[in-house]
Amino acid sequence: MEIFGGLVSIVLVLFFLIFIFTILGAFFIVKQQTTAVVERFGKFHSIRQAGFNFKIPIIDSISGKVNLKIQQLDVMIETKTKDDVFVKLKVSVQYQVVQTAVYDAFYKLQNPYAQITSYVFDVVRAEVPKLRLDDVFERKDDIAIAVKSEIQEAMQSYGYSIIKALVTDIDPDEQVKQAMNRINSAEREKIAAEYEAEAERIKIVAKARAEAESKQLQGKGIADQRREIARGLEESVKVLNGVNINSQEASSLIVVTQHYDTLNSIGASSRSNLILLPNNPSAASDMLTNMITSFAASQHVGEQSNEAK
Repeated sequence: MEIFGGLVSIVLVLFFLIFIFTILGAFFIVKQQTTAVVERFGKFHSIRQAGFNFKIPIIDSISGKVNLKIQQLDVMIETKTKDDVFVKLKVSVQYQVVQTAVYDAFYKLQNPYAQITSYVFDVVRAEVPKLRLDDVFERKDDIAIAVKSEIQEAMQSYGYSIIKALVTDIDPDEQVKQAMNRINSAEREKIAAEYEAEAERIKIVAKARAEAESKQLQGKGIADQRREIARGLEESVKVLNGVNINSQEASSLIVVTQHYDTLNSIGASSRSNLILLPNNPSAASDMLTNMITSFAASQHVGEQSNEAK
């Protein structure tokens, strides 16, 4: 009897524990942004939202849970462009289960990832072969829009909403990238050469302009210098005329004086290697004679021209 009583006690404890676990299994919690699909005897019964929920033990079961968060699927596709360049594209698709269409998302589609990937491959391999490589880079947004439009239309019936489709990477063949880099480098070198040539032209023009201005100022300075010399000579002649020395004799005297002043300036420096020819004692006298003869000749020619008039 004692043994029988012990077995009964064990059975009662087991039944009690089973009852407790059954009661505890009737309650379950669904996390935020998640829904639970409850089936009764293997048939869809209800969809439970986030929070504390109850189900009938043994009769009801949680068949699965559906994530309502925005998810991202990255798809790598290799295809060929219109100019026969193989290129790899990375397309990122952001999608979400429509909260009012959890039943369709759970029961109609076995593998949403594979389905979306198939549509992305189909659209990209239909759009990229129409474009050249440069156009693929420029029109990647158009490719993304085409992908989103196609997938949205197809996945909507399965309870999925496509939030965004992005072409996040375009990777041509390595040889093509090297060729593009060489083209880009050559183009930049060409632009640099053009800028350098333009800078050199500006320097040459500025230098020529500066030299022209310098020559102009130099010529003006020489003209001013000669003008002042002539004015000084004119004043000297007037002074000599005041002491009964005529203009011809005064001019000759001035020339001889300047000749000796020049010799004096040359001899003042011990390092001077200038040689003045002719340079003999009669040079000044010869110069004076030549000056008087030239002045006389010019005066005679002037008088004849006046008579002819």
